[in-house]
Amino acid sequence: MKIVIAPDSFKGSLTAIEAAQAIERGVKKALPSGETVIVPVADGGEGTMESLVKATNGHKVEWTVKGPMQNPVQAAYGVLGDSETCVIEMAMASGICLVNSENLNPMKATTFGTGQLIKKALDDGFRKFILAIGGSATNDGGIGMLQALGMRLLDSDGLSVRYGGAKLARIASIDTCDFDGRIANSEFIIASDVQNPLIGENGATYIFGPQKGATPEMVKVLDKNLSHWADLVEKQIGIHLHDRPGAGAAGGIGGAFQAFFPSKTNRGVDIVITYSKLVEQLENANIVITGEGQIDFQTASGKTPMGVAEAAMKKGIPVFALTGSIGQGIDILYEHGITSVHSIINTPMSLQEAITRAEELLERTAEQVMRTYIASFISK
Repeated sequence: MKIVIAPDSFKGSLTAIEAAQAIERGVKKALPSGETVIVPVADGGEGTMESLVKATNGHKVEWTVKGPMQNPVQAAYGVLGDSETCVIEMAMASGICLVNSENLNPMKATTFGTGQLIKKALDDGFRKFILAIGGSATNDGGIGMLQALGMRLLDSDGLSVRYGGAKLARIASIDTCDFDGRIANSEFIIASDVQNPLIGENGATYIFGPQKGATPEMVKVLDKNLSHWADLVEKQIGIHLHDRPGAGAAGGIGGAFQAFFPSKTNRGVDIVITYSKLVEQLENANIVITGEGQIDFQTASGKTPMGVAEAAMKKGIPVFALTGSIGQGIDILYEHGITSVHSIINTPMSLQEAITRAEELLERTAEQVMRTYIASFISK
């Protein structure tokens, strides 16, 4: 019996690789003779670079950059096995995972470090990029990233503005004279499943700002600031970002890529599935086990379990999803290939305990799911 194990990370507790290994141990307890294939997957957020590097036998290049709150952080970019494609994961340089919850402040948070990683990769000779832009702590419209790559954003006195979403309101003009010319001769694939526009009630700030520390008052200011920035972009280069789908991804950096980079956007999970050769690994598989930290109606919008299930459904393979928390609206998932959803929480416990015990709980649940499947398989 062949079992394909293709989870995302369980944020705050396990990487996708660690989660897959825990699931594999549970499967082996139930079926020692089973053939297991591990394919760690991600959807454009944290873990995307790691998944792609592992899937292609690539490597990482470390570099110190300016973190979201302007403190130095150790980041890295990935090089795929073809030695030509560079993967930059925004979360490593500008991620919410780099900031303590009490220090989150999208008025100040900057994407400068993401720009530094891109510049480092350009300096190292790369011209083909995959940019995974999930998990950001920022709401600056991508201006920090643009500044790191040489763009000058000037106030009414002709002075360069500083960093963060609060500074967007001060920008009076955009000077692209020193913007890195190598960008125009490069290829950028943006890994993101976010279709939100830049501004408005469904935009970057109103939808994602609160989870990055924005108060209701900040949300109004930041949305107004992004609108000001979008007006400037349209006036100067003729691109209307305000309601463009995907422009609101990662605090508006999606719009910056659309306006100033030769880029196209694909679902992050589709990119990872392609490079990991998941479809090929599904050949002759009997069962697929996937999972992530929380599964709810949003999973259907392109999260890892949904992408895995869609691939498996085309081959008629049942898919069991393991998760820490089951939210509302999961019924829609059954229409897209997920057979059943199982919480790994087996007794009342705090969130911290669940995070601490995630590996053990995931292994145990995988074992029970596998035992149930074996019993149903034998009874047929």
